Amino acid sequence: MMDGLTVVQRIVVWILPVIFAITVHEVAHGWVAKKYGDNTASMLGRLTLNPVKHVDMLGTLIIPGLLLISSAGFIFGWAKPVPVDPRNFKNPRKDMAIVALAGPVSNLLMALCWALLARLGVIIEIEAVSLPLIYTGMAGISINLVLALINLIPIPPLDGSRIVTGFLPNRLAWQYNKLERFGFIILIALLYTGGLSYMLGYPMYFAQSIFFNIAGI
Repeated sequence: MMDGLTVVQRIVVWILPVIFAITVHEVAHGWVAKKYGDNTASMLGRLTLNPVKHVDMLGTLIIPGLLLISSAGFIFGWAKPVPVDPRNFKNPRKDMAIVALAGPVSNLLMALCWALLARLGVIIEIEAVSLPLIYTGMAGISINLVLALINLIPIPPLDGSRIVTGFLPNRLAWQYNKLERFGFIILIALLYTGGLSYMLGYPMYFAQSIFFNIAGI
């Protein structure tokens, strides 16, 4: 549906959904961490929706921008990680798993909000108002689902690995998390070889079907 948009129009449609998806994802980690006793993010001023506090030049601007301009078919990115100190938790690994889960959950909730916005666009019959709402809603659904699904992949340091770590025995969890230094390389390899698309293809299709149905698209 967005194939007919120019590069500038695509940037206008995607910029807010991408920034909010990445920013809220990180704030969710910090907010839940605070609820479990860690005030690190709060003390450093990172519990804010001000995107300037979270922007990572590569992950928030360059990578999403290149994917958008190249019409890669999907967009993802990341922000500066919100600092969390598990030593402040009563049950460090289990509480950290919940903190990690907060990110993807926030993306699913945002996908729902964008779906409702798109639904509003479907209802409104004034094209100049309805089309921007529908396009932006679709972008919001897509970027949030991509972020939620990618972050649930159990490759350290993605959120999925933190969730898995919470249920592993101590020694096995330590060995598993040693993979973290190779995590980015593994992700790039999966992206380059098409493995990432293969892993996420059906879950993304299934999730988009649900949320686009909510949106009435």
